[in-house]
Amino acid sequence: MKRAIHLILLALASLVASASTFIGATDPGFAYVGRISWDTTADAAVWTYPGIQIQANFEGTSAAMITNANCGYFMVEVDDMAPRKVMVGKNDTITTLCKGIEPGTHHLTITYLIEGLYKKPTFRGLLLDDGCALSDRPLLPERRIEFIGNSITCGYGIEGNGTEKKFLFSQQNFFETYAAKTARALKAQCQVCARSGIGIYRNYAGKIPDEIMPNIYPHTFYTTNGEMWDFSRFQADVVCVNLGCNDTSVGHYDKTRLAEAFKQFTKTLRGHYPNAKIVYLIGSIRQSKRLTDIQEAQDAAIAEAASHGDNEVYRMDFTPDDGSLGSGAVGHPSMRRHALMAEELTAFLRSITGWED
Repeated sequence: MKRAIHLILLALASLVASASTFIGATDPGFAYVGRISWDTTADAAVWTYPGIQIQANFEGTSAAMITNANCGYFMVEVDDMAPRKVMVGKNDTITTLCKGIEPGTHHLTITYLIEGLYKKPTFRGLLLDDGCALSDRPLLPERRIEFIGNSITCGYGIEGNGTEKKFLFSQQNFFETYAAKTARALKAQCQVCARSGIGIYRNYAGKIPDEIMPNIYPHTFYTTNGEMWDFSRFQADVVCVNLGCNDTSVGHYDKTRLAEAFKQFTKTLRGHYPNAKIVYLIGSIRQSKRLTDIQEAQDAAIAEAASHGDNEVYRMDFTPDDGSLGSGAVGHPSMRRHALMAEELTAFLRSITGWED
């Protein structure tokens, strides 16, 4: 493995020497948001969750990124230009982010759009015009929100039209989710710990594997072992938790276990974030007994926290999805539904934080 990485880096170095300036991922000019780790053998940033952001201020007229092949989709923002979605294909290691722009210093934001568990996304750095470099490291927003959730938070099927019957990475787009839109509206950093199909006491279709949210949450990657996440790296002001849909997905669920799981997870979150506002979200799913049961389970956790003097745990209900705003792939919320969810959540978070523009 080390030999393979060495050969890749040699090939990249040869290309860089002939055409561009290479800026490695560990350069202090990069600013990262999200649960990333560092591959010390390749000086590269690696991750598994959607929503990872890489920001930089770069000189020149073009920029390309170096990644592992077939690592998925990214949204690219340069200055005030329209965001552009790019794909890293199975034979790609260099992906053009922008070219032919005006000479000068430009702000770049790269956002990872999909779930990367099986893609193993690895960012090795940027290629800039010959002789160019990164300028000052971007200042990240002071406000910080963490989003914990399932496929809805991940943006599963958000680019679908309601007729699709299977999952496609090409239709997943975290940038357009309620979470990303809320963070942008509130000018906040956005960290994500989310996975399609995950629950708080059991996963989709009634499965109770090790990989439920309380078990993977302490780790940097989507896993129940390996590297532990250092919570001091990101102390959230607000933690939004959108779980419960998968726990109740096939009926015959245990409402008592559901409530207990929310109670215990509240304690876990409070242990990591002593000063954060914790907000439990629901859906958006259709009005049903299932929805009511999730609400009551969350209320039980909120009441227990309040009984111990913690009055900073909340519940916010999205407008139930009635189909009026269309549907994404495989019955998931549409882009229009996510936009409404973002409006509702943004207003709610403003009301409890006092955050203004």
